[in-house]
Amino acid sequence: MTNWTTANIPDQSGRTAVVTGANTGLGLETAKALAAKGAHVVLAVRNLDKGAAAAEWISRSVPAADLELQRLDLGSLASVRDAADEIRAKHDAIDLLINNAGVMTPPKETTADGFELQFGTNHLGHFALTGLLLDRLLPVAGSRIVTVGSIGHRFSRGIRFDDLQWERRYNRLQAYGQSKLANLLFTYELQRRLIGQRTSALAAHPGGSDTELARHLPNAFQRAVPLLRPLFQEAAMGALPTLRAATDPSALGGQYYGPDGLGEQKGHPKLVTSNERSYDLELQRRLWAVSEELTGVTYPVLEGSPA
Repeated sequence: MTNWTTANIPDQSGRTAVVTGANTGLGLETAKALAAKGAHVVLAVRNLDKGAAAAEWISRSVPAADLELQRLDLGSLASVRDAADEIRAKHDAIDLLINNAGVMTPPKETTADGFELQFGTNHLGHFALTGLLLDRLLPVAGSRIVTVGSIGHRFSRGIRFDDLQWERRYNRLQAYGQSKLANLLFTYELQRRLIGQRTSALAAHPGGSDTELARHLPNAFQRAVPLLRPLFQEAAMGALPTLRAATDPSALGGQYYGPDGLGEQKGHPKLVTSNERSYDLELQRRLWAVSEELTGVTYPVLEGSPA
C-alpha cells in the first residue's frame, strides 16, 4: 500500500467518536481529521476552556465540524464516572473511542484516588472509561476502541504488582514505561474478550512526536531535545497511526500501528509489533483483574471472555 494519510480515511458521516485529550497535540489532530471526514466528535478534555479553544481551532479549518465538549479528568475516577454518565445520556451509540490522553514523566504525584499519576491516568482512567462506555459500542457494527501507546513501553521491566504505585522508589521513566505497557496489555486482553462481538480493540503509537507531552522530561533530556528534534515529527503525522487503527477498513482487532521509519520514530503508519512482555497472556489477565479491583469497574460478560 502507498503511504497512508488522512486522505485514506473513509467518510465518517453519521458516526460518533469520543477522543480523550482532544485539546492539544495528537488528540487535537485526531479530532480534527475525524471531524473533517464528517464524524461527530466528542472532545473529552480536563479543561473546558482549553477544550473550547481547541474546538474553535478545529472549526477554523473545518467550518462544518460537528463538535461537542465533555469534561473528563482521567486522574479522578469520580470524574470518569460523571463523564461516562453524561456521554451515555447524550449518545445511545458510539462508533469510536480513542483513548489518547496521557501524561509523561512528571515528578512524583498521585491522582485524586491515590494512584501514581502516570499509571492512574494513562491506564486506569482509560480502563474505567472504556468499561463504562462499552455498552454504547457493542451494538455498533465496526465500532473500535483505539488506545494510544508509546515506544516508551519498552522502558518497562514489567508490571510492578508488588509496588504498582511506585511508593518505594520512583523512577519517572520506568513508571511511564509501565503505564504504556499497561495500555498494550489492556488492549490485547480486551480484544480477546471481544472475540465474537461487533467491537474491536486496537493500539497505536505516534513515534517521536513534537508535542507538549514531553514537557516533564528530566533536565538532561530537556537539554537534548533541540538536538533530537530532527528525529521528531509533527503532531499531525504522529496522529496517523491512531487514525489508521480507528478507520482503515482493513485494520483488525489486536493490531498495533506505528510509524514506518527507522526505529518507528517517524513516518507513515504501518503494522508494528510491541515487546514480548506485552503479549504475555498471564500478565494481561493479572493486570485486568487488578485494574477491575482498583477502579471498581467490572466489564460486562463478553462471549470471548476467558473462563
